Amino acid sequence: MQISRDELVRVLRTEGDNDTAEKAAGLPDRIDTDRDGEALDAMGLDRTQLMAKLAAAGFGGSITP
Repeated sequence: MQISRDELVRVLRTEGDNDTAEKAAGLPDRIDTDRDGEALDAMGLDRTQLMAKLAAAGFGGSITP
C-alpha cells in the first residue's frame, strides 16, 4: 500500500502524536508500506495500526495498493 507522507504526518499531529509525526517527516514523499515497513515499525506503526489510524481520520482516496 502507498500513502502520502504529508497525510500521515497530518493524521499523527491531529492525534497529538507529534514525536512520531517528526519521525515520519523523514520518510519519502510516497510511503510504500512494504518498502518502508522497517522504518514504520521502528516508529511503532505496523501496517494494521497505520491503516486503522488513516481510516479513523477519514483518509480517503490517497491510498493505493
